[in-house]
Amino acid sequence: MRYTLLYIYIIAASTLLLSGCKPKAEVPAQFAEADTEAAIYPDYKDIVVPPNIAPLNFLVKDSIATAFVARLHGSKSEIIAASSANDAIRMDSTQWRALLTENKGGDISVDIYAKRPDGWVHFKPHKISVAEEPIDAFLSYRLIEPGYELYRQLGIYQRNLTTFEEVPVYENNREYNDGENHCVNCHNYRMGSTESMVFHVRSNHGGTIIVQDGKAHKIQLKDSTIITSGVYPSWHPTENLLAFSTNKTGQAFHLYHPEKLEVMDEKSDLLLYDVTKNEVSHIIRTSDDLETFPCWSPDGRTLYYCSAKRNYLLDPTVPDTLITQQLLLKFDSLRYNLMSIPFDPKTRSFGQPRMEVNAAAESKSIAVPRVSPDGRYVLYTRGDYGQFHIWHKSSDLWVKDLQSGDCYPLTEANSPDVDSFHSWSSNSRWFVFSSRRMDGNYTRPFIAYFDKDGKAHKPFVIPQEDPEWNILLLKSYNVPELSRDAVRISEKDLRQCIYETEGENAVYKPNPTAIVVLDGMTGASPRKPADGTTGASPKKPE
Repeated sequence: MRYTLLYIYIIAASTLLLSGCKPKAEVPAQFAEADTEAAIYPDYKDIVVPPNIAPLNFLVKDSIATAFVARLHGSKSEIIAASSANDAIRMDSTQWRALLTENKGGDISVDIYAKRPDGWVHFKPHKISVAEEPIDAFLSYRLIEPGYELYRQLGIYQRNLTTFEEVPVYENNREYNDGENHCVNCHNYRMGSTESMVFHVRSNHGGTIIVQDGKAHKIQLKDSTIITSGVYPSWHPTENLLAFSTNKTGQAFHLYHPEKLEVMDEKSDLLLYDVTKNEVSHIIRTSDDLETFPCWSPDGRTLYYCSAKRNYLLDPTVPDTLITQQLLLKFDSLRYNLMSIPFDPKTRSFGQPRMEVNAAAESKSIAVPRVSPDGRYVLYTRGDYGQFHIWHKSSDLWVKDLQSGDCYPLTEANSPDVDSFHSWSSNSRWFVFSSRRMDGNYTRPFIAYFDKDGKAHKPFVIPQEDPEWNILLLKSYNVPELSRDAVRISEKDLRQCIYETEGENAVYKPNPTAIVVLDGMTGASPRKPADGTTGASPKKPE
């Protein structure tokens, strides 16, 4: 990326200056045994890693040591790497790949030695376990300042997790320019493949960008019955369809609250968009309920989403123009449940909504459901309130086992800070999620192993060629999305589509099976959920 060039230059210059001080990559002949493990950054101790991950380079934190040696060894081979006190332990990529391949399903022992004024010290070893299953090779994300008051210097980027290569998928204007000012967000792929891709452009040059067969086109989802354009997307796994939420949001920046920012919906519904026919219709359209974060099941026969009731928070004597302000004043009382609705791909018809998890009954709130590709689990974020959990320190990762019906937290993956947006690997054995656990301010992507028994293992931050990059980069990683393949379309072609086309207006075509409930008046095809509740959201929490 362009804004990394200065940093790379500084690191390169520093490497030349320090290269003469680097110790030999060999285990010291004499050393004393320490009674503790070495302090390393990032924390790569006792984790499970995929056999195709890039080298886990790390720093050793020891203020009195002048040099370090690390020996990583398994049953058949080993790596010995060395560094000065001012540099990282960096593994040779070829040796690293061989070490992981030869130790699939086994453990790698990590021995660290530090050269102190009174001689070498050997710390207690720790281990790295290597899983049999690989992770999808590519991770896409936005890089954005946490405050994002202006749409500048942000973009969607793609990282190859098997190497350190990062490339821009699309970047907006490098400097603030009102005529070019626009945001890009909500990138999404169909079933982990970039052959079908979608993302939004907001403000100038706005529209929804759809990429298929290596070509991009822009659409506009507009109709008098649609609240705004599409927001959170989900590709149908077999049909050329997209589910969107459509949200009218308000946000506030707290003066004293430690979580800084709150984003809330004033209104939200669910939409179905036919990519082939360029037709859009409602799935759910309600005035009382807030529906958001749609997500298809892998068989395409169920749509999961989150829903909350808002009207019990509103004073009916206050004008509608002040709804957002009313909701913002009660931001910590709005709670979403996990819902689902059946879908018949052949007839494009929807059934009755069903309550999956009644979080509001426990004074909790759910966001971002994602079904594992094997169809067994729904992974979601649960917090104390609201739906923008990327700012909520109460947010944790939970799953619902769709076979047993059990819901439980992924304790091994969660932290006291924000743990939020997540994406599955296509084999259902790995997921990536955003977390602020490192400093409380910046989200970074963490990888966690999810075993066949439904248990998450200790997560680790994505490896960097220079591990200090996670400290020095003043950007948040936003919306991490795994994919098996790389994005094929060029940034140039995307820019041409965004800047040079107005976007084709989608044709609104009502769906006769849509759920429509407006101001107490039920639409032509009203439906009650099978569980006996009164709508797509729960009653007012007790």
